[in-house]
Amino acid sequence: MEKTITFQPSNVCSRWIYITAEDGVIKSVKFVGGCQGNTTGVCRLVEGMKVEEAIKRLEGIECRGSRTGKTSCPDQLAQALKQLD
Repeated sequence: MEKTITFQPSNVCSRWIYITAEDGVIKSVKFVGGCQGNTTGVCRLVEGMKVEEAIKRLEGIECRGSRTGKTSCPDQLAQALKQLD
C-alpha cells in the first residue's frame, strides 16, 4: 500500500519534506528549502531504497553548517521515515 507523508523538519534549513513509499520502499522524496544540491542528491540516493535501510544510513548525521542542533537534513529525513511505520 502506498503512503505519503508531509514532515516539517526542525533545526535545519529545509522547511518541508514530502515522502511517498510503497511496501516499505521509498518511491520519492522532495525537500522544500535547504541546500538544493545536497537535498536533491539525498533524494535520488534513497529512492528505491528500503525505508529501514535509509533510516539506518541517515539517522544521526549532523550538519556542520550554521545550525547548532544535533541534526541535519538527512537525519530529519530519517526521522520522517520513522513515521511511515
